[in-house]
Amino acid sequence: MAGGAVVNTGGGKDYPGKLTMFVLFACIVAATGGLIFGYDIGISGGVTSMNPFLIKFFPGVYRQEQEAERNQSNQYCKFDSQLLTMFTSSLYLAALVASFFAATVTRVAGRKWSMFAGGVTFLAGAALNGAAKNVLMLILGRVLLGIGVGFANQSVPVYLSEMAPARLRGMLNIGFQMMITIGILCANLINYGTAKIKGGWGWRVSLALAAVPAAIIAIGSLFLPDTPNSLIDRGYTVEAKRMLRRVRGTDDVQEEYNDLVAASDESKLVSHPWRNILQRRYRPQLTFAIAIPFFQQLTGINVIMFYAPVLFKTLGFADDASLMSAVITGLVNVFATFVSILTVDRLGRRKLFLQGGTQMLACQIVIGSLIGAKFGFTGVADIPKAYAAFVVLFICAYVAGFAWSWGPLGWLVPSEIFPLEIRSAGQSITVSVNMLCTFIIAQAFLPMLCRFKFMLFFFFGAWVVVMTLFVAFFLPETKNVPIDEMVLVWKSHWYWSRFIRDEDVHVGADVEMRSNGKIQAAKLNI
Repeated sequence: MAGGAVVNTGGGKDYPGKLTMFVLFACIVAATGGLIFGYDIGISGGVTSMNPFLIKFFPGVYRQEQEAERNQSNQYCKFDSQLLTMFTSSLYLAALVASFFAATVTRVAGRKWSMFAGGVTFLAGAALNGAAKNVLMLILGRVLLGIGVGFANQSVPVYLSEMAPARLRGMLNIGFQMMITIGILCANLINYGTAKIKGGWGWRVSLALAAVPAAIIAIGSLFLPDTPNSLIDRGYTVEAKRMLRRVRGTDDVQEEYNDLVAASDESKLVSHPWRNILQRRYRPQLTFAIAIPFFQQLTGINVIMFYAPVLFKTLGFADDASLMSAVITGLVNVFATFVSILTVDRLGRRKLFLQGGTQMLACQIVIGSLIGAKFGFTGVADIPKAYAAFVVLFICAYVAGFAWSWGPLGWLVPSEIFPLEIRSAGQSITVSVNMLCTFIIAQAFLPMLCRFKFMLFFFFGAWVVVMTLFVAFFLPETKNVPIDEMVLVWKSHWYWSRFIRDEDVHVGADVEMRSNGKIQAAKLNI
């Protein structure tokens, strides 16, 4: 078998239990934490394409845009403004810093209170942005929004992975990405409507309505139960066992409970998770905590979703048409994410990663070629409507490829691979790397578009090649594996096993005995 082929242990034992309505409801409510992130991604690109917003806060960009259209000058550079990109990307810098504080809140107070803090802070940011009088108020509001996103993105994926039964963890965890895509779609629809408001204050409605998803997660989190993992880790063992019975829908939970307690006991030996995560035995998890969010942003997806209206405007669409094109890509995003929900626990993570990467690469080559053929390096051209629609078609195919692979799996895989003792620290690293890369891409995209021209799509395409090969060779399959037995997957991998000694495997003895036979059998088939 090729080096990239991996062993799936089958996850030790499939613990007794079923998907209860209690768990389904809790996961749906928790997943709404993705709405705030998605809404912001969609709304920020939309308002920056609205002329009244540009006239009030970024008049230089508005004049630059009008001059480019009047003189038919370089279309690539008409939105190039560091102040404008700072408006968009300041949120991600704030989220980066907030995620480290969120790790402590998540570990000490529980996952639900981290979600609550995220919702309340995002609510304050929405109010400030909706009432903004100057650029300073706008950016301060964005910072508050960023803190909210940092807390929500740190806690929600972990909560979902801990609550879900192992065999359905992928489906329920991807609910977070589904909510992100719904947030993006709602934002695009709202931008399309508010752009038509007479008097030029529609952008205020767009920004202020961020309070709605913020209120949903803030209020919803108050009704969420704590996860059994979190309760055990904080010393509430009786409540944890009662909660485990409730979430699994059966009284036969002793075996799973014992494994959770064993994982918690080991985690209590770790007093400095930030230092411990650097140990050799955690090298696989640390590598993926950094690599997956890094690669996720270098797919180029946020370039499309942040600036979809701007990009379509650059392609020659009118204001309304560019916003409608963004709505179309938003719909594709939602439906393709739903495909991922239906397939991730059957096909597995690796197949979706590899198929999605191949599809995105093909689309980026076509999009870059189509834009390059018309605009060339001068950035001056009139694009026929049919030609522009053809570009949008391939953009939609690209979005679909991302939405059933790197989009949901970029949050799912990091949230399910960490042992309890470093889980909060690991998820914080994932969020912070994601936000740092998002910040850099958001800050650099418009200047890069101005300088790289259509070659920018080939730049991201090259990264897609790298990340697809990385997954093919180094990512083990994690479907159906109980979250606290994930170390057995790394131990059986052709490459990562060299970092994990036998004495580093601390799942329950009965679990290890059950799994060892499966691991050895799987190795014989390599």
